[in-house]
Amino acid sequence: MTPPAPLTLELMALPKEVPLLRRTVREHLGGPCADVQLCVSEMLGNVIRHVGEGTPVVVRVSGGAGGRVRVEVTDSGARALPVLVRAGGDDEYGRGLALLDAVSLRWGVRQEEGRKTVWCDLGGA
Repeated sequence: MTPPAPLTLELMALPKEVPLLRRTVREHLGGPCADVQLCVSEMLGNVIRHVGEGTPVVVRVSGGAGGRVRVEVTDSGARALPVLVRAGGDDEYGRGLALLDAVSLRWGVRQEEGRKTVWCDLGGA
């Protein structure tokens, strides 16, 4: 199977963009892709929460060998680095990266000239 063409979206990190982003990713990948949708939602949600609502972001989704999918979210919050924490049972926040870690094959952060990119690789759409 041929991997889908890369998808690149420039948008503002706003709560109303999350469901639109999930739908766009599903349409781009041509069907159910719950793990990919979960990852883009969590990554955009982290920008909203930790960098600031209205921050410009670039979201990239690309296919690779063996049905793998890479998701990347780039923002200007180079100092707001994601940290995997253990959320308590009553905590309202702190599970996003744990979810990302659980469903992805691997994930990480790249810092580049005042920006950061959070990325993850998934087993397939």
